Amino acid sequence: MLIAQVTDIHLGFEPDSPGEFNRQRLDRVLEELAVMQPRPDLLVATGDLIDRGDKVSYERLREAFSGIPFPVHYALGNHDVRTTFAEVFPEATFDGGFLQYVVDAGPLRLIVLDTLEEGRHGGAFCAARAAWLKARLDEAPDARNLIVLHHPPFEAGIPWMNTDPAEPWVERLAECVRGRSNLVGMICGHIHRAIATTWEGTLVATCPSTAPQVALDLRHIDADLPDERNLIIADPPGYALHWFNGRELVTHWDTAEDHQVLAKFDANLTDMVREMLSERPGAF
Repeated sequence: MLIAQVTDIHLGFEPDSPGEFNRQRLDRVLEELAVMQPRPDLLVATGDLIDRGDKVSYERLREAFSGIPFPVHYALGNHDVRTTFAEVFPEATFDGGFLQYVVDAGPLRLIVLDTLEEGRHGGAFCAARAAWLKARLDEAPDARNLIVLHHPPFEAGIPWMNTDPAEPWVERLAECVRGRSNLVGMICGHIHRAIATTWEGTLVATCPSTAPQVALDLRHIDADLPDERNLIIADPPGYALHWFNGRELVTHWDTAEDHQVLAKFDANLTDMVREMLSERPGAF
């Protein structure tokens, strides 16, 4: 099974500009995913879908995804607004006022969480959402569950974007997943970078953004002492591919750009490829 992921799209960062920079970057990623072989089974868009919460940007988001030839599932981030999203996506599944739902996707079961607290940059996960997640995990003890959310629950090391492990929502989420044997991993956005770690015994991976990326700088930051460090950089728009091989989840990251090709599979390389494949048990 192959799951594509995009995140942190931030449409509407340039108001009243249908052809804005962030839309151009999103289109390049979606064009690549739409013709990819093998074709992804589905696509998850993990929050910060738009930048300012306005209806026009959500309408442009819907139009941008309209040509994708496989299902698209959304999560919400800190730049999103639930009521406005629901206006443009009336088919969206809200539970208890939160965009949280389950997608039964063959060998994997996706549990999409809502970590949005409107007006707050960081994540949130209240008691009601925690109870919902526990119930979803309890009802499918033998399933291979993949949790999808915007905010990563781990400390990424980039000080101005960090999740503080002491935040109450982090411990509340940890209590839901701790000791579970029916999780294959968690996939997130928010950091605008490709990052992977283990947290509470499970793999957690963040996806690079289609919008510009966050610069990698692990130095301490003082909000009162601007030091001219890079914060946002125009690296190529990124995406993730999560491949489930029936045993574990394997994450790949790539960018939508013209890569410089140094070798192709032509007649000169058939011997090398044949030798490599022949080393596998049961080959040929």
